[in-house]
Amino acid sequence: MQRPILVVEDNLNDLDLLLLALERTGAANPIVTVGDGQQALDFLLRKQRFSDRGGLDPDFVLLDIKLPRVNGLEVLQAMREEPVLRTVPVVMLTSSSYQGDIATAYDLGANGYVIKDGDFQAFLAAVSQISKMWAQHNEHPPHFRQSNRD
Repeated sequence: MQRPILVVEDNLNDLDLLLLALERTGAANPIVTVGDGQQALDFLLRKQRFSDRGGLDPDFVLLDIKLPRVNGLEVLQAMREEPVLRTVPVVMLTSSSYQGDIATAYDLGANGYVIKDGDFQAFLAAVSQISKMWAQHNEHPPHFRQSNRD
């Protein structure tokens, strides 16, 4: 069973581009999309509409910062405080180039920080590299591989 890629993005145009970029990478992982930080936490922690979600935790998370309800930095912090989610790779994929956001993301345990700058080809290349790194080449710790939490 393939682990999903969790995409947390509220901008539908950015989401469409992201899904196109992931499709072009040829990743075999199923892709789960949610539109705000609370939905991301519900999915990750199996709460609310995701309470009966089976399957494995995500291979990695693509996480925007500027999200409704719960922002991406708060999602990242919650993930790093949850023992079973602590090692799930998280790449911030955001339009924020604010140095405070970048520093905070890394302080909270982000594995990467990519700025969406409007250059479509650069965006495709970045998402392709992210997907290949975290879904195809990255070796997860043994407990991550076994954590099904069903």
